[in-house]
Amino acid sequence: MNIAETIASLDPAHITIGVLGGHSALDVCEGAKRMGFKTLAVCQRGREQTYAKYFKTRENRGCIDHIILVDSFKDIVSPEVQEELRKQNTIFILSRYFWVYCDFNQIENDFSVPIYGTRHMVRLEERDVPQNQYWLLEKAGIRLPRLYDSPDQIDQPVIVKVNEATRTYERAFFVATSPEEYQEKSAAMLAAGTITEEGLKKAVIEEFIIGAQVNFNFFYSVVNNELELMGTDARRQTSLDGFLRLDAGTQLELLKSGYRPSMIETGHFSVTTKESILEKAFEAGEKFVQTTKEYSDPGIIGPFALQGAVAADKGKEEIVIFDVSMRIPGSPGTRFTPHTTYLWGRPVSYGERIAMEIRAAIEKNLLSQILT
Repeated sequence: MNIAETIASLDPAHITIGVLGGHSALDVCEGAKRMGFKTLAVCQRGREQTYAKYFKTRENRGCIDHIILVDSFKDIVSPEVQEELRKQNTIFILSRYFWVYCDFNQIENDFSVPIYGTRHMVRLEERDVPQNQYWLLEKAGIRLPRLYDSPDQIDQPVIVKVNEATRTYERAFFVATSPEEYQEKSAAMLAAGTITEEGLKKAVIEEFIIGAQVNFNFFYSVVNNELELMGTDARRQTSLDGFLRLDAGTQLELLKSGYRPSMIETGHFSVTTKESILEKAFEAGEKFVQTTKEYSDPGIIGPFALQGAVAADKGKEEIVIFDVSMRIPGSPGTRFTPHTTYLWGRPVSYGERIAMEIRAAIEKNLLSQILT
């Protein structure tokens, strides 16, 4: 694969912005249309109506101009699909879907379509690869939770991040406060088939941070050499959110009966933060950007998120990061927090900001610096 030649062959006057049909596709495509780009979604058969019908472009409405229908998302690496994408002069936008349903090695080595963002960095979200997100956070000097090598070491509340048995890309989190509780809960989940022995062996045991959860959603502009805060949000989790809405008595009865709430991410909601926290957030973001430049050339490009909590440390607020998204977060609601308005004078979505960057790179002949 000679991606440099493919990037050089792009026709800057007729760029199409491509996405996989899921995650943040509509956000990306709506923003791309605002900046005058054509849009394309690669959709999995049986899951295409959102893009092929309800939000397709027609009569000055909608944002999906064209779809490519595949039997499985992983078929995006097939020669036929790649040829069509290149024919459409496509720049593809990274998302979590892109890496959940496709093979890392194939995307990194065999997908000869230009990608906006750092092609190899999304792999580092996985916790079982070298120099992953934890390693980068430590190198950056960003506070992260204590990690435990063994359940026998548990001496405070921890969150165990283990992949589901069926949907291995989703994590069947559970909380434990002692080695005994870890064994009890993990045994119950194994018996129920929620997780596997192999998944449990690879699980991460992480200090549970008691604080206000906040995701700091950033954008690093290569064109401007500048870090921007796109917005702040928090996760909605099934079935934890519903469980927490029950009264304490009902919660206790459910727990006694063996019920365990799950923590599967189902969406996000916008949150705001005090201005006094913003400088700490920017400091963490700047450290992360610089560290990726030093250890993961060419460094982070465009959207990323430092996801964590604001905790109390000796009477002071401290940001603790326990997850990193190395691409656009699946949270279109970031535009409804005020941060982009403070910078641009109006709300700017992630999709529009990506399109703004690509448009600026075209005008300044810098596409090769933002595509991989």
